[in-house]
Amino acid sequence: MDSVKNLKSGEFLVKEIDAQDVFVPEEFDEEQKMIAQTCKDFIETEVYPRLDDIDKGDRELMKEILKKSGELGLMGISLPEEVGGFGQSFVTQMLAAETIGAGFSFSVAFMAHCGIGTLPIMYYGNDDQRQRYVTKLATGELLGAYCLTEPGAGSDANSGKSSASLSEDGKHYILNGQKMWITNAGFCDAQVVFAKIDNDRILSAFIVDSNMPGVVIGPDEHKMGIKGSSTAQIYYNDVKVPVENLLGARGEGFRIALSILHMGRMKLGANVIGAAKKAITDSVRYANERKQFCVLISSFGAIKHKLAEMVIRTFAHESAIYRVSRDIDVLMETYKHMEGCDIGRASIDAISHYAVEDAILKVYGSEMLDFVVDEAVQIHGGMGYSAETNVERGYRDSRINRIFEGTNEINRLLVVDTAMKRSMKGGFDLFGPGEELYNNLDAIGNGANEGETFFQEKHRYVKNMKKLALLAIHGASATFGKKLVREQEVLNNIADIITEVYISESLALRVEKLEGIKGESNGLYRDMVSVYIYDSVAKARKLALDAIHSFAPEPDFDKLSAATERLTSAKGVNVKEARRRIADKLIEDNQYRF
Repeated sequence: MDSVKNLKSGEFLVKEIDAQDVFVPEEFDEEQKMIAQTCKDFIETEVYPRLDDIDKGDRELMKEILKKSGELGLMGISLPEEVGGFGQSFVTQMLAAETIGAGFSFSVAFMAHCGIGTLPIMYYGNDDQRQRYVTKLATGELLGAYCLTEPGAGSDANSGKSSASLSEDGKHYILNGQKMWITNAGFCDAQVVFAKIDNDRILSAFIVDSNMPGVVIGPDEHKMGIKGSSTAQIYYNDVKVPVENLLGARGEGFRIALSILHMGRMKLGANVIGAAKKAITDSVRYANERKQFCVLISSFGAIKHKLAEMVIRTFAHESAIYRVSRDIDVLMETYKHMEGCDIGRASIDAISHYAVEDAILKVYGSEMLDFVVDEAVQIHGGMGYSAETNVERGYRDSRINRIFEGTNEINRLLVVDTAMKRSMKGGFDLFGPGEELYNNLDAIGNGANEGETFFQEKHRYVKNMKKLALLAIHGASATFGKKLVREQEVLNNIADIITEVYISESLALRVEKLEGIKGESNGLYRDMVSVYIYDSVAKARKLALDAIHSFAPEPDFDKLSAATERLTSAKGVNVKEARRRIADKLIEDNQYRF
């Protein structure tokens, strides 16, 4: 693992990487496959038969199923052995998260417990806190919740009003405040709660037991989707929290909150893969049974188009998720071997490092799943609108993902802002290459070479999209300066170009590596690469021109537009036939098997 080339977060914009240096899902080992199968078996035996009852909001039923998963060891996959876990790699954690992601409301409750409900204590707690809480959270003896959001503080988390003050005897913090949209609130035992101590500007974090006097849990909210997930407000009325339950240092709460959100975004990116594969399988099976005009609807070109596009976007997102997951594993190992490094801090610091990628994958993954479940409903027709089908439930459950873990609007801004800040801090040079391109617009060509291979051509398109992103970043920065932060429409354009770069490159690298493993070309997976990148280049052209219209001064506009046209020049692809080949494979298998 140490010999693998590892790019820094956001560095993919200015550097190339070989296919052999990325991890692909086809490399899962037998142990990883067994863990995924255990998760799948649990969902199929304990969750699917009880979906209707779960969606009635029965807190005790959800609690019972969660505890069963803990007894099987599923809650300890991401935790070190010294606290009762299994010490699995981040890639394995993401594979488990993907598999559990097909579990509708249960997946939300499970992931909230295992992720934001447990890992703040694992990553930032001291040995005593880990022994008192994490060892029991690992088995399901305790169930966890994460309490950050307040009625007046959503995306601006640090503006929360919850407060804590030290008692006269110095033994407790007296906690007062209100939290809302708290997942697992109705049955949690341990809560990670954020509040400001005295007149501090920055939040601190506390571990609160739900049975402490003064903790009042409200009734469950009635929601559009994830109805089986307990979501409620929690009130704190002079709650006496022992001083030894301060999590991390005083004033470190905001850092903890942001770091845990990075982790939550990444895990959500894996969850949506499982949900998407479930929706695709449900859709193709329905299409292979439903007849109209005396023929199966799976034979219709319009249905094949939908099925293929659902597969392509899911496969592309999956490629990017496991690419960065292995990058995180490599960085974790590096940090863990540094002198005096705590295993928890090493883990969260490695995850947080890839802030650019986790924002990309949270946005792309949540929007990918929304697309997939919407098409799933459409393929089912009237039945898709009926509560009798899983796709109706999946459609409603999907919508929260664009709000969870920081809205997609916030995350799009983070993609660009974080990449620029990393560059300014010396992580890599983002601005130099952009300025050089900007100063030599007439010299920019599409880079086509005679006799280039399939993958050379696709990587050239990706490299050209990188140049578009660099040009846009430089041009927007030069025009708006410090006011760029207010130009959210332009930042969104740039963020979406960067997203297309990362997803396209990850997909192409995966298929290229897969062919190297198999020792032969695969036309079907090449179809996915061709269709996806063909579409990405067209999207990037529109996004770049929209940005250019917003910032380019008159003398530069024509040159920038012409350079954009050259950079987005791509050979045509018979997308109809390519999608039909992909759909035909799905239809033949009668399930997602890519």
